[in-house]
Amino acid sequence: MYIDLVLLSLLTFFSIWAVMRGTLLRAAIALALVSIILSIIMFRLGSALAAVFELSVCAGFITVLFMSVISLTKPMNYVETMEMTKGRIKRFWYLPVIVLLFLAGLFFLNIPVHFKAQNIVSLANERAVLWNLRQFDLFGQVVVLLLGVFGIVILIKSRFEE
Repeated sequence: MYIDLVLLSLLTFFSIWAVMRGTLLRAAIALALVSIILSIIMFRLGSALAAVFELSVCAGFITVLFMSVISLTKPMNYVETMEMTKGRIKRFWYLPVIVLLFLAGLFFLNIPVHFKAQNIVSLANERAVLWNLRQFDLFGQVVVLLLGVFGIVILIKSRFEE
């Protein structure tokens, strides 16, 4: 149970860090760390297929996609980065407070935090769940991937036109 709490704490910390960071590169790295920790949690819950998908697509492919796009954009100088960081802190200062209030609520309301996934007995059942019940999730993932590729194509095209 303690390792689950540590993983959830790290997941929360890196999620907030991804939002609060001023540089896009560090935010993308924090997002990759969030995906890695989430895949570990999914493995612990017994959802190996979802964990592999999260690790390979979100932590791997999406991160590479973000890094490619970031490398094609104009880098900010130190002053711009500090201004952006201050602006984000002003806009999102309440996020850590909300997370702490939520955790305090879990603690004081004595809500059980034992996480158990429903057992999927066989690989055939996992496939049935993935292709029959979670089709909309797959559609969303495909749309996000295509939008990322489309964004890169636009950036590359605009760079060649300059």
